[in-house]
Amino acid sequence: MSLDAERRDCPPQEWYALHEQLRAEGFAFFDFLTAVDETDRDEGGLDVVSHLYDVTPGALRSVLVRTRVPETEPLRSLTTLWRGAAWHERETHEMFGLEFTDFDDGSRLGIRPLLLPEGFEGRPLRKDFVLAARVSKPWPGAKDPGESGDSPAPRRGRRKNLPPGVPDTSWGPR
Repeated sequence: MSLDAERRDCPPQEWYALHEQLRAEGFAFFDFLTAVDETDRDEGGLDVVSHLYDVTPGALRSVLVRTRVPETEPLRSLTTLWRGAAWHERETHEMFGLEFTDFDDGSRLGIRPLLLPEGFEGRPLRKDFVLAARVSKPWPGAKDPGESGDSPAPRRGRRKNLPPGVPDTSWGPR
């Protein structure tokens, strides 16, 4: 069975109210919440997406809700509507740096690290995060023609591409 999700966009200040409305409309099952780093766009920020289901017998429906939050702005937490949103919001906070206001997972500990080791610095799913492991290990991708040594193709003097997430040689300590 295929289920196409309805899509709704809203400004960040309407995020919580729209979710309250959707819950009242029967979307009582919270599936997930995540973000996408769109800071390199003209009107950049983080696209925050949630997915909800209405599982009323005979009326299976789903909806994707999206908002774009400026980098420094917080977003109201959905934990008062769905306790299950807490894990997703903690992960999104840790990986993207998005702050959630009114976060309450019942622990009274506030929003706190979930996946990364204590003392970890940075936001690993942000586009500006440098992946150090890719700097220290050779890229396992395919070689350009003429680099493998098996082919007599002449080496053309083109610039070698770096693997995704690796900074150019001007980055880092000298």
